[in-house]
Amino acid sequence: MIERSHLKIIKALADNGTLTAAANALFLTQSALSHQIRYLEKKLEVSLWEKDGRQIRLTQAGELLLQVARQVLPVLEQTEKTVKAYGEGRQGILRLGVECHPCYQWLKGILADFLINMPDMDVDIVSKFQFSGLEGLLNHHIDLLVTPDVVKKQGVHYEPLFDYELVLLVANSHKLAGKTFINADALDDELLLTFPVPHERLDVFTQFLLPASVTPKTKAMESLDLMVQMVGLDRGLTVLPNWLAEELSQSLPVSTVRLGKRGLHKTLSAAMREQDVAINYMQTFVNLGKSH
Repeated sequence: MIERSHLKIIKALADNGTLTAAANALFLTQSALSHQIRYLEKKLEVSLWEKDGRQIRLTQAGELLLQVARQVLPVLEQTEKTVKAYGEGRQGILRLGVECHPCYQWLKGILADFLINMPDMDVDIVSKFQFSGLEGLLNHHIDLLVTPDVVKKQGVHYEPLFDYELVLLVANSHKLAGKTFINADALDDELLLTFPVPHERLDVFTQFLLPASVTPKTKAMESLDLMVQMVGLDRGLTVLPNWLAEELSQSLPVSTVRLGKRGLHKTLSAAMREQDVAINYMQTFVNLGKSH
């Protein structure tokens, strides 16, 4: 079997021209190098080199191995560096799952900083799962899940990123604008614009509306921009994280209203497999998430 060391020997012979120079380049004695060459020739049952005065000339078989060496050795060297970088968490693909539609606005800033800090990393974003995001994490379809919902599961670690509050976004001209807070029944006759997510997975339903037996009319929309435009035109209401709603209220004719007297509070977390928590690029993403 031809080994990497054999290819390095052939390349050293071709690059250095003499047995002595090739041995020095490989940090071997001349006798040790001669022994290895004879061993390889015996295994392959073919002569690989011959003397031409003081110089070395490769045979046809030796030239073929040299071509292979020049192609394979750089690939192996780069592969070793890449695998080492994977092990050190400096290179690879971070596959992100996202279970929070408004979080894409937040994610834009995170990804820009992440890719600057980790120039050898790539990022894939998965937002639609065949099952749940947590199952996608456990089945290794994704590496990290951005989620507001902590579901205890063996082998999964949740790292809190930041706390936020869900608030109602209304047009400045709407009757609810200017109120400090509202109770659930205030939405009984309203049109609530939502993301295309089942109601049982929306906190405004599970933690605010359904406990009060309130079921407003709803309309699901894929586009956040279109949803916010509809709210600004007083064609519906929506519920967003306070950090996003307050940002939008700076440039659009919309206002925020607290849901309930105490508000509806959440924590955005990064879910990871426990064995992956210490990986460098995971920690980099988590630290950036907390800083944003």
